[in-house]
Amino acid sequence: MYTLPKIERFNQNVLSKYHIYNSVFITLPFDAIDNTGVLLPLFSEVCDTGFKNNWSPRQIVDFFAEKYMDNASEEEKIDLLFRFIQYVERQIVLFDAIEDTAFPIINNLEGRGSLRDIKEKAEAKDKHEELIQFLENFRVRTVLTAHPTQFYPGSVLGIITDLTEAIRQNDLLKIKRLLAQLGKTPFIKKVKPTPYDEAVSLVWYLENVFYQTIGDMMQYLQKNIFEGNIIENPIINLGFWPGGDKDGNPFVTPEITEKVAGRLRTSILKCYYFDVRALRRKLTFSEVDTMIFSLENRLYRSVFYSQGEIFITLNELTNELNIIKQIIINKHNSLYLDEVNLLLQKINQFGFHFASLDIRQNSHIHNAVFADIIALLKQQKSVQFPDDFDSLSEDAKIEIVSGLHSDIKHDDFQNEMTRSTLETIALMKKIQQSSGEDGCNRYIISNNESALNVIETLAMFHLVGWENPTVDIVPLFESVDDLQHAHNIMEQLYKNKSYRNHIKQRNNKQTVMLGFSDGTKDGGYLMANWSIFKAKETITEVSRKYGIKVIFFDGRGGPPARGGGKTHKFYASLGSTIENQEIQVTVQGQTISSNFGTLDSCRYNLENLLSAGVANQIFNKDENNLSESDKAIIDKLAVLGYKKYTDFKNHPKFIPYLEQISTLRYYSKTNIGSRPSKRNADGKLNFSDLRAIPFVSAWSQMKQNVPGFFGVGTALKHYEDSNEWEKVQKLYDNSLFFRTLLENTAMSLAKCFFPLTAYMKNDPEFGAFWQIIYDEYLETKRLLLKIAGHKELMENYPDGKASIAMREQIVMPLLAIQQYASSQINEMRKNNIVDEKMISVYEKLVTRSLFGNTNASRNSA
Repeated sequence: MYTLPKIERFNQNVLSKYHIYNSVFITLPFDAIDNTGVLLPLFSEVCDTGFKNNWSPRQIVDFFAEKYMDNASEEEKIDLLFRFIQYVERQIVLFDAIEDTAFPIINNLEGRGSLRDIKEKAEAKDKHEELIQFLENFRVRTVLTAHPTQFYPGSVLGIITDLTEAIRQNDLLKIKRLLAQLGKTPFIKKVKPTPYDEAVSLVWYLENVFYQTIGDMMQYLQKNIFEGNIIENPIINLGFWPGGDKDGNPFVTPEITEKVAGRLRTSILKCYYFDVRALRRKLTFSEVDTMIFSLENRLYRSVFYSQGEIFITLNELTNELNIIKQIIINKHNSLYLDEVNLLLQKINQFGFHFASLDIRQNSHIHNAVFADIIALLKQQKSVQFPDDFDSLSEDAKIEIVSGLHSDIKHDDFQNEMTRSTLETIALMKKIQQSSGEDGCNRYIISNNESALNVIETLAMFHLVGWENPTVDIVPLFESVDDLQHAHNIMEQLYKNKSYRNHIKQRNNKQTVMLGFSDGTKDGGYLMANWSIFKAKETITEVSRKYGIKVIFFDGRGGPPARGGGKTHKFYASLGSTIENQEIQVTVQGQTISSNFGTLDSCRYNLENLLSAGVANQIFNKDENNLSESDKAIIDKLAVLGYKKYTDFKNHPKFIPYLEQISTLRYYSKTNIGSRPSKRNADGKLNFSDLRAIPFVSAWSQMKQNVPGFFGVGTALKHYEDSNEWEKVQKLYDNSLFFRTLLENTAMSLAKCFFPLTAYMKNDPEFGAFWQIIYDEYLETKRLLLKIAGHKELMENYPDGKASIAMREQIVMPLLAIQQYASSQINEMRKNNIVDEKMISVYEKLVTRSLFGNTNASRNSA
């Protein structure tokens, strides 16, 4: 029997089931007025018809009220709109659960990009030994971040898990009960989570998804590629930012950092405990039975009876399991050997840390902290420090700072930020002592602008008495200007004797982080992605020159505008001019739950990342290299797109549009994350202080997705107008990197819906500005279809296209409600109507609809 095409599998297992279960859901009474479920489909129909006829959201709501509500007052209309929001939020959950259930049916878990595919390709091409050598050194690191793009509280996440399982079993009675429970469970978090709350939420994924998935993957590699031998290299490892990401978050204190590190350690020990307990039911034969019982007992005490005290060391756990393994082999016919090997492999992967806790702070904060330190050193006269330090050149400052050594204490300072920074550095050493070096061994400097930023950070370790810190100092380059000069900064560091000694102690490896989100916000989609590609090439070149292995860590978000989309294709396309010994990438918010939220999706996406590295380094080693003429074309496109985006960003209505028309100002009202939406607490909107997540989300809520496409159409049109279209067409046909770049833009366009805001084209203040966006959208869409040879966007990803279309259909009422409320607020303010009570109600409508819109998109922020 042949397998149905993907789109047919999607229609059968997602769309059809959604319509069946939604028909059950929509009839359940959740409130005293049980006609909401009847009226919602009618409202959706009015929205659909209205937008097709270019109605404004206000016309849509008024028409619906006039036709289906009996002389309703504004208050009655608003009450019904709030109930619509509650229903739609839950419809989104239902669709998510159905799609998660169907994931292994729609996606071939054993097909292209899987571990089996890697193994079979290596065997077919006689590259089995080369594959083993590669996997002995290559690593994938997914870093879970605390960035707030997920709106479901824990109680709802629990229902989603149960609902997914009930749908998988086709248990209609249980599904009905869970849908009823869902209808009565609040979706709104009443208070903002603390950084520790965020950490606990993500630890759930570590314990319930990543632990088993990574263990199974490593066991497959061990049995099928490494011939049963334990793999010493932790190929798939995890990073963790909640509790360590101090950049712009005043709530991440040293106390929180230590608490999160302790939680991670307890969590992994708990996982080991449950595995050992399961093993004890199997290892019931002589000698090993008492040994496994002893292990279980010590792990139990460490997890459940400990106030931070550990009753077993990592070496003891590993050594005793290895003794048990040998006894099983020698005396018990290797009975349950696979289970013991699996646990040993997990221990090798996760140690006592589970996930490495990264520390991150902004270079501008470091500047102030270091100035405070200099003032103390001058005062104490314990270190020779020139009085004219501030006026010295950067090279002269680096020379002085590189030689600084002392034993200052955080208590020596009055400034809270200085105290916190130095205490955190000392804390990293303490965490390493209890959880192992991998527990906390990276210090990331965001907004890194110079070599001095890095040298100052290393000096702070030396100044607190940590002479040879077992820590990687990681500069994060974000703006277009910083990306273009990053290789010069790295060369400056490599030439510095003190820093070079530090790298030597770190096995001649240097991690460099590159920020897609802020890069796109700063320079637009094409320029950001191309600047990062070129930065990787030039940093690779200068690192190889000095005999240093550079590791790139990509700060990616969910949507293409923040480096998301078809991520694994980017890594498969890099070629040999970019160092690719490790793939390191941030995963956040919706992307964690949508791409790694279930065992199937986690396995699929982790295997695709690993496969991308294998494909780039073994199977297609030099095939993906761009020629100089290819680079010249992309360079030209990036410059053209950058100019268009920069002109747009400098438009006098750009900031007012974001402030008055978009949902940007409402983002801070949501209780979804501990971190403020701006780095600067000032009430005035300063573009440079604006974080990338609310910036991208603001455009996404309006269904305009500007950061994901603006400037692309203008750049491509240049080649069409100059009769050089065949150049970009050839590049698209032959370059996986360029094709993936444009396919991700197509995804951004597919999630646009300009009829939603078409009423603004006649707005006296913002009409012309809206038209600029719409014109660029139309041009980009036309030329993307032309270059791909398609009639519709995402034509080559029919299941993805169908999923987006269905999600957009579900949330259409929310979009209309949000724009209705927003336009009512603007209208009242323009006409100087003072009614703070009504404005507050409309603002609540905007904020509430923001939740559902974001959750439905799955990678919108």
